[in-house]
Amino acid sequence: MSTTMDLNSPFFDRIRVKSEPSESAAPEGPRCASPGCRAAGVHRAPMGRDREGQYFCFCLDHVREYNQSYNYFKGMSDADLMAYQKEAVVGHRPTWSMGVNRGAKAFREDGIDPDALFRDFGQTARGRRAEPQRPRHPAATLKAFHTLGLEDHAEPAVVKSRYKELVKRLHPDANGGDRSREDKLREIIQAYNHLKAARLA
Repeated sequence: MSTTMDLNSPFFDRIRVKSEPSESAAPEGPRCASPGCRAAGVHRAPMGRDREGQYFCFCLDHVREYNQSYNYFKGMSDADLMAYQKEAVVGHRPTWSMGVNRGAKAFREDGIDPDALFRDFGQTARGRRAEPQRPRHPAATLKAFHTLGLEDHAEPAVVKSRYKELVKRLHPDANGGDRSREDKLREIIQAYNHLKAARLA
C-alpha cells in the first residue's frame, strides 16, 4: 500500500529538513595556526624556550610537522647549552655552597659548646654504641632516586608507583602533544631502568 503526502496538509509545513553544513563554515574553537589551513586547531604545541606556558594550536597534520622540526635549544650558544645541562643535574634549582664549620659557629652564637656536644659522638644516651649506619648506595643510584624525587630507602613498590605517575604526567600524549618535557621524561626512564637493574624497583 503506497501513500502520498498531501502537500496542502498543515503537518507538511511543520517538517524541518536539516541543512547540509557549509564547507566554508569556520571550525568550532581555535583555527590551525599554520598559514592557509582552515582546520580546527585542537592540538597544542609549545611556542619555544622563551615563551614557557604559551602554545600554538594546530590540526593533527600540522602539529606532527611542527613537532618534527621543534628544537627547544634553538638559538642557544654552546656555552649556554653547557650551562643548561649543568643546571639540569640539580633540576634547575638554586644551590648554595656550604660554609666551613658553619655548624660550630651557629652553636657558639647560641652559647653551646660544640666540642662538649659531640665529644661522645657515636654513642647513644645510655652509653651503648649507636647502630651502624646503613650502607650508602653508589652515586649513580642516589642520583636515580633523586631524579624520581624519592629517598634512597624507598621500597621497590613505591619506586614503581612513582615512575608510573611521572611518566603519565610528562608524556606528550598526556599533554596535548607538548614535547617540551621530553628530556625530563627521558631522565625519569633512565633513572627507573637503573634502579630496576640494581633490583631496587
